[in-house]
Amino acid sequence: MIVMETWILILGFSVPMVLSPGPGNTVLAAAGAKFGVRGTVPFWLGFEAANLFWCLVYGLGLSEIFRQHPLLNQTMKWAGTIYILYLAYGFLRSSALSARSEMRPLGILDGFVSVSLNVKIHSMILVMFSQFLNPALPLLAQVIQIAIVFILVCLACHFPWIYAGQIIFSRFKTARAMRIQGYLFAACLALVALFAARF
Repeated sequence: MIVMETWILILGFSVPMVLSPGPGNTVLAAAGAKFGVRGTVPFWLGFEAANLFWCLVYGLGLSEIFRQHPLLNQTMKWAGTIYILYLAYGFLRSSALSARSEMRPLGILDGFVSVSLNVKIHSMILVMFSQFLNPALPLLAQVIQIAIVFILVCLACHFPWIYAGQIIFSRFKTARAMRIQGYLFAACLALVALFAARF
């Protein structure tokens, strides 16, 4: 069993990392604004499913492969940058659509891909497992426990981004306001992609 001191350290690390602004939270807020909390649930489920998947993968050994092959990190970074730009294009395109032709809601697969190509999340999970796994304890039990706690943190920290997006932008539903929102979200995601590409 993981000791209480380690749990406090894991929470102290993961809460600020998950809650802080970044590509994932920007997309969650934009989706909340565009589709509301209910319409964002499939994307959010895919998002958290990918977080769980990558926790298990990194916890059970992929972290060592990434350390041995830095080119994989670079490949992931550029794929993630391209995907964020693709999402930005979707919001930009939706701003030009007529009121009858809305952008399709983001689904489970979109959420899974969004996390899978997000270098910040990969780095966070890699650091978490490299710092907090105890070689004296059974690996599988630790990985499952840490992954469950991490997902609970993600659920608690991602919901406010989705809800804030819905609340802030729900008052602006005119065609002009929707166009401005599309441009704004596209610009935010493009800036995140450019920032991610630099590092």
